Amino acid sequence: MFLALRELKHAKLRYFLVGLIMVLIAWLVLFVSGLAKGLSSDNASSIQKMNADYLVIQKEADNRLNRSLLSEDKLKDIQKYIESQSTAPLGIQMTTFTKNESSKKIDATIFALNMNGFLSPDVVEGHMINNTTTNEVVADSSLKEDGLKLGDHIKDQFSGKTFKIVGFTKGQSFSHAPVIHMNFKEWGAIHKLSANKQMLFNAIALKASQDKADQIEKNITGINVIDKSQALRGIPGYSEEQGSLIMMIAFLFVIAAFVLAVFFYVITIQKINQFGVLKAIGAKTGYLARNIVSQVLLITIISLLISIALTYGVAFILPTSMPFDLTPQLILGSSGLFLVVSVIGSLLSLYRVAKIDAIEAIGRAE
Repeated sequence: MFLALRELKHAKLRYFLVGLIMVLIAWLVLFVSGLAKGLSSDNASSIQKMNADYLVIQKEADNRLNRSLLSEDKLKDIQKYIESQSTAPLGIQMTTFTKNESSKKIDATIFALNMNGFLSPDVVEGHMINNTTTNEVVADSSLKEDGLKLGDHIKDQFSGKTFKIVGFTKGQSFSHAPVIHMNFKEWGAIHKLSANKQMLFNAIALKASQDKADQIEKNITGINVIDKSQALRGIPGYSEEQGSLIMMIAFLFVIAAFVLAVFFYVITIQKINQFGVLKAIGAKTGYLARNIVSQVLLITIISLLISIALTYGVAFILPTSMPFDLTPQLILGSSGLFLVVSVIGSLLSLYRVAKIDAIEAIGRAE
C-alpha cells in the first residue's frame, strides 16, 4: 500500500482521469439500476408486496392474472385441501375513472379483496374499508399527484358507479397503474352480478408450502399454481422491460472491466523498467501485485463513494412521478459487483508484472 500511495501522489493527473472515468461509469450503473428497480416496483409492487406464497390461476391463462377467470366452485375445491384462512380470492380489472365530475380521465387497476384476509393492504392515511362497505374504496397515494385527496369521489367509466376515497395505501401499483382496493360486494356491483350468480375471480392467493401447492395443482383440474416470480413475469411488458435494463447494466459492468484493464495495462507497460529494478533489489511478484490491486481498489472505492453521492443527489431532484428506487441493498450489491469487476480488470496487469524479467527490464532501462 505504501508504494501504491506514493505512486498515486506522484502521478495525480493520470490517476485522476482514470478515477473520473470510473466515477462516470459507476454513476451510470447505479442510476440505471435504480431506474430498473423503480420501474419494476411501478409495474408490479402490488404483487411484490403481496403477503402470499402462491397464486392459483386458470390453466389457459399463460400465467397472466388478467387472463385468468375462476369461480367460487374452484375456491371451494381448493379449500378442501387447505384451510379457508390460508386462501384469498383476488379480482383484478384495469379501468379508467374521472374525478368529481371532471372530464380528466385517470387509469387505474381495481383489486377486489376480502378485507379481513391476508391480502388486505396497510392504510397510511384515512381508514380501511370492510366487507360490507358500500361506495367506498382505498386508493394508492400516487393518485394524489392527480389531485385526489381523502373524501373525493371518483366515477368508474365502465360501470358508471361512483366511489368515495376513504383511505390511501402506499406502493400499490399494477401494470404501471395505481391500485384501487374494493371489497367483493362492490366488485359484484360493478360487474352487475345478481345475488344468485357465482362470484368470479382472477386468482386465488395461497399461504401454503410447496407440497401443499403441488397437491392442489395435481388434484384440481383446470388450474395452475404459480409463485409470485411467475406472476410478475406474466404481467404484460414486465420481463421485456426488466430484461432490457438488466442487459444495459451487464454491458456497463463489462465496459468497466475493459476500461480498467486497458488503463492499468498501459500504465503497467510504462513502468516495466521500474518493476524490473524493484525485482532486482528483491521485491517479490506478490508485493508488486498487491501494489496494483491496492491502487485499483482504492480508486474504485473512491469512485464509488463519489458516484453514490451523485446518484442520491440526482434522485433528490427527480420528480416524484419518475419511477426511481435506490435501496441500500441495491447499492451494496452493485458496489460489491463493481469491486469484483475492478479486480478482474486488473488481472491482465498482474499477469504482465509476473512475467517481467528483472535483467531484461534493467537492460532496456540502460
